[in-house]
Amino acid sequence: MAKQNIRHLSYADIETYFLEQGEPKFRAKQVYEWLWQKKAGSFEDMSNLSKVLRAKLQEEFDLPALKVDATQYSSDGTIKSRFITHDGHKVEGVLIPTEERKTACVSSQIGCSLSCKFCATGYMERKRNLSFDEIYDEVVLINQQSERVYEKKLSNIVFMGMGEPLLNYSNVLRAIERITAEDGLGMSPRRITVSTAGVAKQIKKLGDDGVRFKLALSLHAANDVKRNEIMPINETNNIRVLIDALNYFYKKTGNEITFEYILFKDFNDSLKDAEELVKIYRQVPADLVNIIEYNPIDFFNYTKPDEEGIERFMSYLEKNRVNARLRRSRGKDIDAACGQLANKDRL
Repeated sequence: MAKQNIRHLSYADIETYFLEQGEPKFRAKQVYEWLWQKKAGSFEDMSNLSKVLRAKLQEEFDLPALKVDATQYSSDGTIKSRFITHDGHKVEGVLIPTEERKTACVSSQIGCSLSCKFCATGYMERKRNLSFDEIYDEVVLINQQSERVYEKKLSNIVFMGMGEPLLNYSNVLRAIERITAEDGLGMSPRRITVSTAGVAKQIKKLGDDGVRFKLALSLHAANDVKRNEIMPINETNNIRVLIDALNYFYKKTGNEITFEYILFKDFNDSLKDAEELVKIYRQVPADLVNIIEYNPIDFFNYTKPDEEGIERFMSYLEKNRVNARLRRSRGKDIDAACGQLANKDRL
């Protein structure tokens, strides 16, 4: 019979367990600290428990943890890690360093079911959702890298890795609860951004649940015809529906909303496309439009515009008072940039 993952127990559950074993209540606090603050990788690490008690926990519970399987270092300082789960699946996460920030880009699923044409993960089969403790482990491991390589803790977390976070809703929210809890990693929710390809029903649910983190919508085309072509999810969650959902989210939470827009040469980079993007921007209380460089993948034959085309598009947005920022890609040389995560064997 499979042992229960001890990290899937609440504090109250652990407390009840120890009382039933005739142990004092404070044992629960000790164990909880090892699980969520001291990042114990095994029961043997819990040095303030007796050997007998550690052996008993080992006998009755499981403590599976994500492990680093391989690491790549980009010439620009970006670090990509491939993690391996307790059941042998692989998933990638990225540390993106700048002078001001150390950002973890984390995954929420093993593979993805949305099949966005420009994203390497979209060509993978979705194997399963990551559990909340596996997502937590991604952050812990990337934070350890940041401290080791850059001598600084993570400042930001973005859910922009493999998978659609809002199709793993409960695990993502529970992971963020542990990441932001005082008895967890203690990070501010305002330093966390969850990015979605556009699951309108779940965007509204975020509003109803009163979340405190930021939300980013991967828009990438400003009309339904073009968005349908590169993002099949638009056929059931079109732009009008998404605008309504984002306004609902903002009304409920007041949290920051960002649009993500990858530029593809001769597809969505004309001034007419820019004009349509401005119209969408004016219908949502968005703080920012991130214009993103396209990073080529094997399966999609689009290219990015030349610098003149990018500048023309940006100038139009700025002239029309859109708060737009050009996000230069990081980690392209190790396939760690936006849309490139795919568990390549050469890692």
